[in-house]
Amino acid sequence: MNTIIFRTISPLLVSLMLLFSVFITLRGHNEPGGGFIGGLIAASAWALYGLSHGVPTVRRALRFHPMEIAGFGLFLAAATGILSLLFARNFMTGLWAFPQILGVEVALSTPMFFDIGVYFVVMGSMASIALSLEEREGGV
Repeated sequence: MNTIIFRTISPLLVSLMLLFSVFITLRGHNEPGGGFIGGLIAASAWALYGLSHGVPTVRRALRFHPMEIAGFGLFLAAATGILSLLFARNFMTGLWAFPQILGVEVALSTPMFFDIGVYFVVMGSMASIALSLEEREGGV
């Protein structure tokens, strides 16, 4: 399935899917969404790009090996739990901060960073699996 229409529309579709995956991830705990489903959507976007333009193009676009991305996500998710220990709280207890950025109060929390870590773990591992399967099937 390497038609000119597919190759032309896939970059637009991939960028929309990646933007939607970030939106779903940042919705977090209060509404449906989170890091897991956001990571699956992002991995699907990279798999689609691999189908249309080949696996080497996706690997160049990612800049890091997908398992390195998953490792970073695991580190980030674990660091949010360790951060609560540094504040003499139980492991994985949520912490919130409200810094002023450009005059606007921004709510930052460890659950949000945990979701971002899960996003990277799922996206990295699923993208790695998808790219391996595409290479095995002859995806250029």
